[in-house]
Formats: sequence, C-alpha cells, structure tokens
Amino acid sequence: MSAIGSPVRAYDFLLKFLLVGDSDVGKGEILASLQDGTVESPYGHPAGIDYKTTTILLDGRRVKLQLWDTSGQGRFCTIFRSYSRGAQGVILVYDIANRWSFDGIDRWIKEIDEHAPGVPKILVGNRLHLAFKRQVPTEQARGYAERLGVTFFEVSPLCNFNITESFTELARTVLLRHGMDRLWRPSKVLSLQDLCCRAIVSCTPVHLVDKLPLPVALRRHLKSFSMANGLNARMMHGGSYSLTAGSSHRRSLRKAKASRTPHSPPKHCARNSCKIS
Repeated sequence: MSAIGSPVRAYDFLLKFLLVGDSDVGKGEILASLQDGTVESPYGHPAGIDYKTTTILLDGRRVKLQLWDTSGQGRFCTIFRSYSRGAQGVILVYDIANRWSFDGIDRWIKEIDEHAPGVPKILVGNRLHLAFKRQVPTEQARGYAERLGVTFFEVSPLCNFNITESFTELARTVLLRHGMDRLWRPSKVLSLQDLCCRAIVSCTPVHLVDKLPLPVALRRHLKSFSMANGLNARMMHGGSYSLTAGSSHRRSLRKAKASRTPHSPPKHCARNSCKIS
C-alpha cells in the first residue's frame, strides 16, 4: 500500500485488490463497468489475468485501486497464488444465478487463507439484473457473510449498481486496518448543512438562538450542534459576546476608579504622631 509521497501523484493512496471466484461469474463484467482508469498493466501480465485501475473518492481522499481479475480455471491456480501475495483486499465474487459458484467460495477462502492470510475480504453477489433466475437467496448469502465476518453486496454491472460502493467499503476497511484514517481526519469534508450551522453558531450566542427567525426544529438543531462541537462555550455560560458591551464595561470600571476618593489614614495611626526634629 502506498500513501502520500509525491506532489505529482494524482492519488493519495494506492491499493491492490484481487477479484476471485469461479469461472464465468462475471468478474470481467465488473471491471468493464468501470469507465475511468486504464486496462493496461504497467508491469505486463500473462494469460488468465485481467487488470484495470480506477480512482475512488473516500472521505475527501483519492484512492487509486489496482484491480486484478484472476481466472477461476484450475490451470491458473499457480498464477493466482503468485498474484495474491501483496494484495491488500480480496473481492469474493459469485453469480446469484449459479448455485455452484456460491458453493465454490469456500475453496477460494481456503486458498486466500493459505497464501494471503488476514487480508480483508468482501462477498459480492454478481448479476443482480438476473434476479428472476436467482438460485442463491439473499438471506442465505448475507448469513454466510456474517459468519465469515465480511461485508456483503449484491451488484449489477449492467446498470452499474453497487460496484463503486463495494470497492469503497473494502478500501475503507483496508485503510482503517492500517491506521491510515488518521491522515485524513483533519481534512474532513463538511457537509453544506454543517458549514451553515458552524457559520451561524460562531456569531450567535446560544441563548439567542431561540430568537432567530427560523423554524423550531432548525433552532433546536443549531443548539445541539453548538454543544456537540464545543462552540460558543463562553456565550453559553453568560460571558460577554459584544465588543461594544465589553468596551462600555471597561469604561465604566475606569470611571468608578477615577471617582473613588483616596483612603485617609486611621485616626490613631503612628504616622500622624511622627514629627521631624
């Protein structure tokens, strides 16, 4: 996995994902549905391996994915074992209209655990547009994914449904596992609603939010936003929030000090009885 290192790069992170599954489950269709990226590997690849890159946006960071489609045929198992080394994520693909491809996922998991142990995985049921021919119920596949401890998606390359979402979820899991999420926390992209709330709360005391000409639900949201983000803490505790009020308060203090008469010494002070001889 590569992170930010060169200013000329068009991405912030580089991840290598493998698409594995039996032959004719539609892995090539998933790659073909990606319109961006290149289909030519910079390293060259033998027969039985398809390659494509795509760039996704994850919490404001550009993540470039190298997607390797390993053939499901048995004669390419040796190639799969060599390409599985160094992979950061694996996408287990089966055809929802082919029960045999779903039953073969166990064999692929054994291969992955042997040659790439501990790598994050997701389970993808392909060809959702063939739901009228479904042989693998969604509930069964979801329960199987829960037992494996992986995320489950059903996708359709024909209508580009859940393709990018599945890649994004796997990329998030990989980066969280490697602790890379801390790099983009300071540059979190705020929504338009958060930006508006921050602008209003930063210049309005909390106890005056109720007087704004806004709906009740919106005023309530502004107050909760202020407390959750620690904004307007001084105003909430009754501190001064007006510059004119603060300056007038300082002027009144100076006038009070100027009008105060100096203290006279006590009647029995020893200084009054002192005389210079």
